[in-house]
Amino acid sequence: MIKKIDHVGIAVSNMEEACRFYEDVLEIKVTGTEEVKEQKVITAFLPVGDSEIELLAPTAPDSPIARFIEKRGEGIQHIALRVDDIEAELERLKAAGVRLIDEKPRRGAGGAKIAFIHPKATGGVLLEISEREE
Repeated sequence: MIKKIDHVGIAVSNMEEACRFYEDVLEIKVTGTEEVKEQKVITAFLPVGDSEIELLAPTAPDSPIARFIEKRGEGIQHIALRVDDIEAELERLKAAGVRLIDEKPRRGAGGAKIAFIHPKATGGVLLEISEREE
């Protein structure tokens, strides 16, 4: 069962400039950054109400975020939906015939378990399913 929008992922070319804009102009403070080596990305989370903004900057030219920026430019890359039990949610989605990118969860930023639903199943939006401790 989907509980809430966990975060909105935004692809950026320059993490320092992006953080400066969000902190200085919008006055949303970065709670920390993390490198996710498996995905070749650096992330920064900024809390907004009950959700967060996740800034994503590539650490290698062959990272998914680098390819996204090259193809589409900077901007919203995904929307993450929070669930209590990602394995059960993936099974439910598979049983419903939903096209998935990940049939099993992988590790995301902050130790979250994540999996992606293919944009062709969602009207063109990359959705991330996320399970993490509150």
